[in-house]
Amino acid sequence: MSLVWLEAALPLGIIAGMLCVMGNAQYYIHKAAHGRPKHIGNDVWDVAMERRDKKLVEKLASSPN
Repeated sequence: MSLVWLEAALPLGIIAGMLCVMGNAQYYIHKAAHGRPKHIGNDVWDVAMERRDKKLVEKLASSPN
């Protein structure tokens, strides 16, 4: 009777393992598609600011100063 908890440990281990596999698959698929890891918490504002910063840096680099 004391080892009854083992009946629940196997399914819980399988569930936890599959959650880890799914999370890592998302990470590697995103990294392969975009060339860098996903920035957690990146919303539309952050994306717009990254685009703006990239344009400003390119514009500054191409200016004849």
